Amino acid sequence: MSKKDNKMKRIKNEAQYEALRDQGYSKEKSARIANSPDTKTGKKGGKAAPYEEWTREELYQKTKEIGMEGVSQLNKKELIEKLRNH
Repeated sequence: MSKKDNKMKRIKNEAQYEALRDQGYSKEKSARIANSPDTKTGKKGGKAAPYEEWTREELYQKTKEIGMEGVSQLNKKELIEKLRNH
């Protein structure tokens, strides 16, 4: 069994996981919510706009806030990818 197959077996609610990923949640957060027994956990708490609506500078600042390095030369699409997969 590959590492990816093993990881996917840990997702209890794959439909919810995929929906959260489509909404811009990171893999880690999506898995945490999808595996939570509390159905209220998946409710979005903030009012933040999807990353696609952020400027490149806002995305860059967010990467700095969370301590990501090596992102100064990335374009907007690449920054979104990094943030979602963090």
